[in-house]
Amino acid sequence: MAVAVLCAAAVLAGVLQPAVGTAADGGAHSCVSSARASGGGPARRVLDITRRTRRELGLEAALVRVTVDGREVVTGAFGESMTGVPAKPNMHFRPGSVAIAYLGTVLLQLVDEQRVRLDDPVSRWLPGLPHADRITLRMLGSSTSGLADYVTDPDFLAAIAADPFRQWTGPELVGISTDEPLWYDPGANWNYSHANFVILGAALERITGTRLDRLLEQRVMRPLGLRDTRNGYTPDIPPPVLHAFTSERGTYEESTFWNPSWTTAPGAVITTHICDLARSAEAIGTGELLSRHSHRVQLNPGTVGLGGPTATCPATVCQANTEAVHYGLGLIIQNGWIVQNPSFFGYAAVQAYLPDRRLAIAVATTPGRETPDGNTAMTITQRIAAAIAHGHPLASG
Repeated sequence: MAVAVLCAAAVLAGVLQPAVGTAADGGAHSCVSSARASGGGPARRVLDITRRTRRELGLEAALVRVTVDGREVVTGAFGESMTGVPAKPNMHFRPGSVAIAYLGTVLLQLVDEQRVRLDDPVSRWLPGLPHADRITLRMLGSSTSGLADYVTDPDFLAAIAADPFRQWTGPELVGISTDEPLWYDPGANWNYSHANFVILGAALERITGTRLDRLLEQRVMRPLGLRDTRNGYTPDIPPPVLHAFTSERGTYEESTFWNPSWTTAPGAVITTHICDLARSAEAIGTGELLSRHSHRVQLNPGTVGLGGPTATCPATVCQANTEAVHYGLGLIIQNGWIVQNPSFFGYAAVQAYLPDRRLAIAVATTPGRETPDGNTAMTITQRIAAAIAHGHPLASG
């Protein structure tokens, strides 16, 4: 399996296509390309960077939206979804770990409501889970539980490569991680583990008595107006669809409808479009749905200063968390930017928010046959940040 399947774990046709959201497009709500930008302002720089980087990296498609204070700077789409089908901003794609920030937000809402405490043990709701008496809600959200990451398991990766259409269950995924010894004492170190968020989703369901997809809809998507962001329990994507392609299995092939059930908690396997992604970046970045105190905790739940290799956990896994670059509670902090950067099955995306400038950047990409490995949406985002947010580089980690 190519390295793209692991990119969520990393902490540390060529012209602008006008698009109109209509009923024939599947009802995507008013996410359209801006009028062509002229002159040398930020909008033109964003479009030029996106167009040029798409060509340089050989991408099939690149979608972009930038806002300041929630107001559009520019929205654009370049390339094709499929041969002869221009990419458009209202096309839906998979944003993977973006939903993890929503899980963290819901958890902190429950803390604000005094329904839970972050340091409550998970055994209170999931008593049968191994190590549940030692692992807290905070440790799940901040990925400091010590649980192994199932996407590093060779047998799991082989199973995904052999059958990318397989439907995985939460217990199956968590079982892969809990069958391994803890990588360190809970709370003593840091490593990204997808298992943390599968478990957190199950805990949130038990705490609230509400199915996770409905919980996220009620507490995140609906309040933020994310009308084109939704969970899927099947590999289907609502139309219009941004199709994806990948060489992860050794040959370049379409991967649009490969099954993403392994990526996070059932009920949080979402699709979205670029306008919702930019709105999400702004809302999560400002802590719109949280108290000020909980938003501060979201940005540093105690991870700064944690992380480092041990005899059982190499530096590539147990990574150092610094003030500049660290993991928050379901999100990443990089030089002041608040980020999520999913990449899997031919889809790459970034939502990034810079509080100092009230600047949101959303990018989604799909690779071509010769596209290099890595999150190509992050490459575009970094270049946009360097061009329009001087003095605030978005580090690659």
